[in-house]
This record gives sequence, structure tokens and C-alpha cells, in this order.
Amino acid sequence: MGKVRLDNIRLYAFHGCMKEEGVIGSDYRVDLEVSADLKRAAASDRLSDTVDYVHLHAIIREEMGVRSKLLESVAARILDRIFQEVPSVESGEIAISKINPPIGGDVQQVTVILSKER
Repeated sequence: MGKVRLDNIRLYAFHGCMKEEGVIGSDYRVDLEVSADLKRAAASDRLSDTVDYVHLHAIIREEMGVRSKLLESVAARILDRIFQEVPSVESGEIAISKINPPIGGDVQQVTVILSKER
């Protein structure tokens, strides 16, 4: 097994329970790690034999663009799509962080982490 990681993907999106969050939006950070058998790709040197991180990034960007009240919902959608569209992925973990959340205190970020396995 091997891992493919995308670290510190920075996005602007409109998630949150408050109406203002859907209008104003916030900065987000997404970190993703997926596990897959990468032996074939290591030997063949062919993109078709590995987990294409460009595809993973596109899934993240598309799903982050769909407004949700909860980061848990966004994270679950991203993992579900990865498992549907990338059959070689055996497990994955995603962390979505809202930077400077509007919670009435000085908090750098809040983070939701979800994992999934086949």
C-alpha cells in the first residue's frame, strides 16, 4: 500500500449555519490523504496506474463549491465521490478547516476530520 496526500488546499467557500456565511463566505483549508496499492504505478511510471491527484483536487474544488451548513456534510460528499470515481482508493481521510470561524472568540480555525474505508 501507499498514500497520496494533498496538503493545505486553500479555498474560499460559503459553508455555515448562519445566513451571513452563505453571503460573505470564508477561507478554508482542506487536507486529504488516500491509501491505494501504488506498486503497479511505481513499476510502470504510467498515470493510469496511480491515483491522479489532479482528479482528487477537482473533486475537492467542486464539492467545496456546493454550499452546506456543516463541514461534516462537505467532507462526506468528497469522500463518497472519491470512492465512486477512483476505484483503486482503499481508504481516505479528509480534514476541512474553516479559518477564523465566526464563533465569538479568537480561534485560528475549526477542523472536521472524517475517514472512510472500502
